[in-house]
Amino acid sequence: MTTILHPGQLAATGEAPALRLPAPDLFARRARRLRQLAVGHSMEGYLKFAAALAEAQQQQLACLATLPLPDQDFLQHCRAHQMPPLAPAGWQRDPVWRTVAVQLAAALDAIAPAPARAALAHSRAAPVEWLEAQADALLAEDRATLDLACAPLIGAALQVCWTQLATALDSAWIAPASTPALCPVCGAPPVASVVGGAGDADSGLRYLHCALCGSEWHAVRAQCTQCNNDKGIVYFAVEASQQPIQAEACPECGSYLKICRRDQQLDMEPLADDLASLALDLLMGGEKFARSGVNYLLLQGE
Repeated sequence: MTTILHPGQLAATGEAPALRLPAPDLFARRARRLRQLAVGHSMEGYLKFAAALAEAQQQQLACLATLPLPDQDFLQHCRAHQMPPLAPAGWQRDPVWRTVAVQLAAALDAIAPAPARAALAHSRAAPVEWLEAQADALLAEDRATLDLACAPLIGAALQVCWTQLATALDSAWIAPASTPALCPVCGAPPVASVVGGAGDADSGLRYLHCALCGSEWHAVRAQCTQCNNDKGIVYFAVEASQQPIQAEACPECGSYLKICRRDQQLDMEPLADDLASLALDLLMGGEKFARSGVNYLLLQGE
């Protein structure tokens, strides 16, 4: 018999937390997984480029000056009202993210393919107003006005800053999100979900992995993360794929979110494995399901 724990029960077990803040080596782990997935992959060139970007993100995270956190009054207010304290709409981003973007572009210029080099050069030369408007569009998922070629760099720089902020928080300050589909730390959507591996404290439990700050929060399995429906949930996979990754699809709202099965392969990393499973997205599009996860490294237009 399988027992599914709900968020309110997790703290009482003393084993698996309802919220996991990002690890300091988040981007290094991501880079290793991307390089592993790149071998023999049809997207090998892009996955290696994404790995180099993740390595540059780790370097920027390591040398980034400490960013100011919300004060205690603000944190208490957010907790009392179940609001994510680092939500972009309520927490002004530090302009240092633009410096991070320039540094990332410089680190990637020598290895980027020609189209990517053009986007990197454009981002480095762009005026402040354009960069800030693009960051606003990315965070608001306004793809109609977003420069899709520059989005991976902008998203990567924002990830570095929000990850640093999230690692400095105490999980006790964060209330469960009023909207379970969004990160309780920063309010961003997940990139994918992950099921804990055998022998770990979170074995068999599912966590959603934030696309922006890298935090993870518990979500009940076999239940739609968008509309909470638990009837008729369907799972899809690409038959020829070597990745233990599935798409959990909801017939009620027509959305799907990928699940990385660490219980089958321990070194899976949600953003990396999501990026390397584009074939699964194509399959789901053919089945008329809409993607609910967001990956800043592979955004498509409306």
